[in-house]
Amino acid sequence: MLSRLTPYLLVLPLISFIVVFTYIPIAASLNLSFREWDFLSPTMPFVGLENYRLLFSSHEFWNALRVTVIFAVISVPIRLGLALLIASYLVREALPARVLRGALFLPSVTSTVSIAVVFSWLFATDYGMVNAFLQTLGLGKVPWLQDPQLALWVLVIVNTWKQLGYDIVIYIAGLQAIPQELYDAAAVDGGGKARVFRRVTVPLVMPTTYFLLVVSVIEAFQIFTVVDVMTQGGPAGATDMLVNMLYRVGFTLFDIGQGSALAVVLFALLIALALFKARVLGRRVHYEA
Repeated sequence: MLSRLTPYLLVLPLISFIVVFTYIPIAASLNLSFREWDFLSPTMPFVGLENYRLLFSSHEFWNALRVTVIFAVISVPIRLGLALLIASYLVREALPARVLRGALFLPSVTSTVSIAVVFSWLFATDYGMVNAFLQTLGLGKVPWLQDPQLALWVLVIVNTWKQLGYDIVIYIAGLQAIPQELYDAAAVDGGGKARVFRRVTVPLVMPTTYFLLVVSVIEAFQIFTVVDVMTQGGPAGATDMLVNMLYRVGFTLFDIGQGSALAVVLFALLIALALFKARVLGRRVHYEA
């Protein structure tokens, strides 16, 4: 009897951790989304769907959703495209390639706050190094973080620089799993590098691409720290993301009900996106070479 229970006892701590820190908070957020609470009131009156009605009638919510979607649509393809190209070069075992792997991976394990502060200095209008370089070329100062048309692109650059190393390492692992015989056969058939990359590498690395696509989209929709440090959602809401709005509503305005409603909507949106990607892209993913 004990031998049958042993596997379950071994995973019990992990299951308990997941239940306490994942499923219970999800259930609590769902419950709070139907109530009105401000952290201090001893009562939490039930208000039904009122929080969702206020949320969906808010221009602030639709702007944050639009900006978040635009950010994800821009940043994710850039990240994955650059990562695959760089990984295709760094997959070799030469010493310079191994050194570059470590250098490129370093930002992904560096404090996000530190990265955001450094890039805030780099893109500062009056004393930033980027504008100082532009002035040496005879160009004027650019208000990178104050221009609604440019601020979002700066965040894309920072987020790409931060996450690129992780994507490269995962792609390298996927590339190393491709049998060398396939490349040898393609070379015998006279395939050029570009053609081999398009017809051999890209299809066979699709499982890795699919994994990184799911992770990258979730990360893009949950971006918070870089925005909070560099732009605080400005200028004029041009970089206001869903999680920044959630933080502002829940922990600045102390409207826990509406903040929880936004969290539930974001959770449902990510689940829907994951199911959509599984349905559309899952059939194109081949797990055997």
